[in-house]
Amino acid sequence: MIKRTIYPKLLDHLEKPEITMLVGSRQAGKTTLMELLKNELQSRGEETISFNLDREEDQPFFKSQITLVDKLKLNLGEKKSYVFIDEIQRLENAGLFLKGIYDRNLPYKFIVTGSGSLELKEKIHESLAGRKRMFEISTLSLEEFVNYKTNYKYENKLNEFFKVETQLSHNLLKEYLLWGGYPRVVLAQKESDKIAVAADIYNSYLEKDIKQLLGIIKGEEFTKLLMILADQIGKVANVSEISSTLGIDRETTKRYLWLLKKTFIIGEVRPFYKNLRKELTKRSVFYFNDLGMRNYILNRLNQENLEIDGGFLFQNLIYFYLKEKTASESSKVNYWRTLDGAEVDFVINSGAGVWPIEVKYANLKIIKISRSMNSFIDAYHPKKMTIINLVLNKTEKVNNVEFEVLPIGELISPQS
Repeated sequence: MIKRTIYPKLLDHLEKPEITMLVGSRQAGKTTLMELLKNELQSRGEETISFNLDREEDQPFFKSQITLVDKLKLNLGEKKSYVFIDEIQRLENAGLFLKGIYDRNLPYKFIVTGSGSLELKEKIHESLAGRKRMFEISTLSLEEFVNYKTNYKYENKLNEFFKVETQLSHNLLKEYLLWGGYPRVVLAQKESDKIAVAADIYNSYLEKDIKQLLGIIKGEEFTKLLMILADQIGKVANVSEISSTLGIDRETTKRYLWLLKKTFIIGEVRPFYKNLRKELTKRSVFYFNDLGMRNYILNRLNQENLEIDGGFLFQNLIYFYLKEKTASESSKVNYWRTLDGAEVDFVINSGAGVWPIEVKYANLKIIKISRSMNSFIDAYHPKKMTIINLVLNKTEKVNNVEFEVLPIGELISPQS
């Protein structure tokens, strides 16, 4: 069993009256987490009932709110119980349906999962305001991956593991950069099995989320867009150029990009700017939410890929970390580019100031301040700058700026 760091938070929320909603990409582990929650409740002697809207036999109970309520009362009575509903996106007007059930003040706690977040993150947000808490379930993080691969021997000291077991930790990092964190891919033993699982996940996404759920017929354009984005992670995207390459209009391209974000395939990083005349302000950088999916799309599931793409894949990995770090804060993750070529990979923008971060897929030996870093310091006077690399751990102050070099092991450790 792969331990998920979000599980304790889900367990805690079972005691809250709001609907617990697990959303995320297909096969990221939502159903497994739901089963773990159900098993835990049953071990406590709690009453539970489960539905899956992918199963034909469960669909009749969702024809109306009354039909579902009658089924719940029949099976659970009038006492406190727990209701699990999987694949809620299959239900038409799911948000309004759940709102009507919730507002009846029944003695039931609802735990709901769904992929294809067009319905979940738009209509459900609106319909269930104040009635739910949304938990986004990502594929395995590097922390979860390494802990599983090392049998949880170093669970509370990953930073020490990366310091001491340098070769093993680097091999695990490369494996993660190549195959990503879909649980089924991680659990597959043979390379051929991993590729087959990746293909199944990808095709399932295209068929069930994109074609069935979202009604996109021209799948060829959509898959070409995925390839273009996969080939330029970490690079500034020009929507007009992408549209021209695909042979579709700009608005359709923007809609496809929006759908990719809403179905948890890509993330968007907007530019950080204050001086509109000098900085590129209108173009985003896109990252994939799973590296294995990105590599599968480009048919680059091989070690040679790391020689070519390692730097950008490592940068994409740091995006995961920063996205999670800022999820519960008011901070934003941006990037910085200027017309004269200065650039910083990430800028955390908060009310307390700005925190620029550079990413280096290398074993740094010394702190080296680049021209771009100096340009950012001159423009925004940050108190701290961070460089993330493979091994070096060092901090020094230069011209009233704290330069912090962090190794990846220190970054992902729960103690960091």
